[in-house]
Amino acid sequence: MGGTGTDQGRNGVRAYIGSFTSAGGRGVLAADVDEETGALTVTGVSDAVADPSFLALEGAVLHAVSETRAGAVAAFDVTGPAPRPLGAPVPVDGAGPTHLALAAGHLLTANYTSGSVTALPLAGDGTARPASAVLRHEGSGPVADRQGGPHAHQVLPDPSGDWVVSVDLGTDSVRICALDPATGELRLHGETALRPGTGPRHLAFHPAGTHAYVLNELEPTLTVCRWDAARGALEPLGETPVVPEGTTGPSYPSEVVVASDGRFLWAAVRGDDTLAVLALGADGAEARLVATVPCGGTWPRDLTLDPSGRRLYAANERSGDVTWFTLDPDTGIPSRAGAIEAPAASCVVLG
Repeated sequence: MGGTGTDQGRNGVRAYIGSFTSAGGRGVLAADVDEETGALTVTGVSDAVADPSFLALEGAVLHAVSETRAGAVAAFDVTGPAPRPLGAPVPVDGAGPTHLALAAGHLLTANYTSGSVTALPLAGDGTARPASAVLRHEGSGPVADRQGGPHAHQVLPDPSGDWVVSVDLGTDSVRICALDPATGELRLHGETALRPGTGPRHLAFHPAGTHAYVLNELEPTLTVCRWDAARGALEPLGETPVVPEGTTGPSYPSEVVVASDGRFLWAAVRGDDTLAVLALGADGAEARLVATVPCGGTWPRDLTLDPSGRRLYAANERSGDVTWFTLDPDTGIPSRAGAIEAPAASCVVLG
């Protein structure tokens, strides 16, 4: 089945949900967003791609990884009620892509299993062309069953647009690269080592562009870093827990998002199945855990803010739902407002 839907042409905010088809997910779901309540109403689905576990939206084109051993990306037209595939999936020349982002006319993927980052130039219609570069990570970490080799988990451009950063769980490090927009070449500029065994998974920048926050998966902590865009340099400043003192776990943080005004940060934590709320200092150099709340389901794999910044959406993989929360503007604490069924949900994006 390529796609199913109910009508054509939509306005307003839309949501797109990725899922693991190998675990019973339906593929890529499209939904209307009620801008007053935040409620989601599914309008269509496409199961044209296996395991579209992470998504990125640019205009009317939705990009998805295919998190398979072969590794590929796919593009969908999202002008109608259901995502419509735009051609065949394109190989990323890497295994198990878990994350993707857009930068300088290219699509970038973080390939977890092969421990690499791929750049694919974008065609005029927004679809990906064959890979222009594959940057292979090297190294390992002390947690034998998770860090036997490199495992790139995220790749994204920095706020200046001059650099690409990749977060590697297997090597306990963040790499800073330069992407040549003309050739698609990826050049390693530097590598920042984090505390061994923390297993960095995802990173989010402060809106001022002066700090970055690395969420660690193997230990439930957040590493606060100074970011110098002029030099392309990331400097760790300290760690903050994302679970309360005395939590016995197991706790496996997954995703981190920062408020557009830089006052709060939210982290999803699998295992104890919570959303952590951290208050950020005025300059972004400090983070303090102020609350944790239930995620509304089980195993929250992804978080995203709505465009207004008033709501937070969590993709709960094992309970198979997407839950939305209203955010208190003074405290940043989320309050559960509703949920929809989404089997094996792994990612949600809005736009």
